[in-house]
Amino acid sequence: MPRRYRPEKRPVTPDLRYNSVHVSMFVNRLMRDGKKSTALRLLYDSFDLVEKRAKQNPLEVFDNALKNVMPSVEVKARRVGGSNYQVPTPVDSRRQLTLAMRWLLAAARSRGGRSMSEKLAAEFMDAAKGQGAAVKKRDDTHRMADANRAFAHYARF
Repeated sequence: MPRRYRPEKRPVTPDLRYNSVHVSMFVNRLMRDGKKSTALRLLYDSFDLVEKRAKQNPLEVFDNALKNVMPSVEVKARRVGGSNYQVPTPVDSRRQLTLAMRWLLAAARSRGGRSMSEKLAAEFMDAAKGQGAAVKKRDDTHRMADANRAFAHYARF
């Protein structure tokens, strides 16, 4: 059942160093137990590592990584006549960004060893090149949607 009303989206204040809304949103997802300054330091440290290793603007690497991880379609379970179908549906732009950030963070956290800032830096650089666990997750999602294209006529928009 859908909600009676949709709450308005709150504006996100951009971060201070890069003046980017996406960086600020990523910090909010990275944060644990309300420790925003720790999350901010982790992300900025990872950006410094990206700048040192890739010799590129870390914000460009971050944006490319996000772009490469954003899914365009996903599958949603839909119940029709007593059986469940995985129905491919297009992904809204806000959800694309949310999923990309979530997948990048999960991929970085699942990487072995090292500090979190090094894991994040490595995942950003991998994703910007079009490889790594987060990009694989996007590809798997697209493959799943493609495999279930036959049920696309069940989609509700």
